[in-house]
Order: sequence, then C-alpha cells, then structure tokens
Amino acid sequence: MSNKMHDRISFFRSQLQNRRFGEETLGILESILVSKDVNSLLEIRSILKEFLRSEAVLVFQDILEKPVEEKLFILDFFVRAFALSGDVESCLALKYEALVIRDQKCVNQEDYQVTYEEWLTFAEDSLKNGFYSIAVKGFENALLRVQPNNVTLRGEDFFSHAQVAEKIKKLKDVAVASVASHSVRAQSAEHMKRKIIQKNDQIIPRDTQLASSLFRNGIKKRNMQKLRVLQSLHQINTES
Repeated sequence: MSNKMHDRISFFRSQLQNRRFGEETLGILESILVSKDVNSLLEIRSILKEFLRSEAVLVFQDILEKPVEEKLFILDFFVRAFALSGDVESCLALKYEALVIRDQKCVNQEDYQVTYEEWLTFAEDSLKNGFYSIAVKGFENALLRVQPNNVTLRGEDFFSHAQVAEKIKKLKDVAVASVASHSVRAQSAEHMKRKIIQKNDQIIPRDTQLASSLFRNGIKKRNMQKLRVLQSLHQINTES
C-alpha cells in the first residue's frame, strides 16, 4: 500500500473518530476505494470493513440515549459506508435496524413512516444476497403495509392491491423455502465436517492436531466477536 493511500485511510479514520458523519467523510471513503490495483483494493476493503465494524459498535453505544432522528442519521451514514466498502451483511443489518426504528418510534411522523416499497426492496436485497431469514421478515412487513387500493410498483403498470400482495407472498414463499434448504445443507455440511475432523484426528500427528485445534478455536473466537457486534447493533432498537 502506498504512503498516499495510507494517509487517506488515516484521514478517514480520524473523521470517524471525531464523529463526522457527513458527505465529506463518505467522499473520502469513496476516493480511497477508487483503485486500479485489484490486489490493493481487496486489501483496502478488508481493512476498511474491519475498522468500520469496530467503530460502528463504539458509535452505537454512544448514541443509545440520543434522539431518534440523530440515530437514524448515523445509521444511514453507516449503511452507505458499508455499501461503499462492499460489506453487504453489515449494510443490510443496519438497514433493517433503521426500518424497525422508524416503524416503532416514528409512527406519528409522516416523513419517517416506512412504505411497503422500502420493505420490499430490503427483502429482495436480502433474498438476493442469501440472508433468507431476514428476507422473510422483510416480506412480512411489506405485506402488512400494502394498502387496499391501486398502487404503483417501481414504475410498472398499475397493480391491484390483491396482485401486489400476491407477488410479495410468492417472494416470501421463495425465501421460506430457501431458509429450509439452507438449514438442511448446513446440517449436512456440519455432519461431514465432524466426520472429517474425527478421521483427521486419527491420522494426523499430535503436534498438527494441536495446531488444528488452535486454528478452530480462532475461528470460534472470530464468530463470537461477530455475534457481539450484531448484539450491539440490535441494542439500538431495543434500548431506544
């Protein structure tokens, strides 16, 4: 990584640490991610993802007592930042939190009310990226908000209330089926992994077993860190 790129990343870090969540900071992030060197870009994205995730946890802990409008503004900033850095998982997680906060805390504020189109878009993005369980919730929320009159779906021809609802139900069914299919595949993969580990434990020398154990423990530790991040993000909704 060049010194110039290192300086840009350092400047972006300082902007976040100084809690500057504006267009200027997003512009800095975008300029960092404009790279013709694929290898360097992958390294930079990885660095930025880890920093954004760790910083987001700290920021969300700091704003628990802040007004809803301020929370939503900061959530929107991080949604856009994660989208730029290519962290789809974090981007969708924060989009979901923002939609839920608007639904629960901004019922009487017309500008913040969530439309069925927003839930539908979120659910489709989640489904496309393999987050099936959250997609199901998104489709359910979209169905709750379809109004019983003619509506327009993304510039297409007019659909009746029943037609729109039917389209969403079909997408939800796809998501539900994907959840079940994914669960079966995950169980099968876990079963095969246990068999392979048991077989390797019988044939791999003791020193190598120890290294393998340490490696697996490292993976478990990383997964626990991710869980704590998601739990911290969820506090925004439960404690706001």
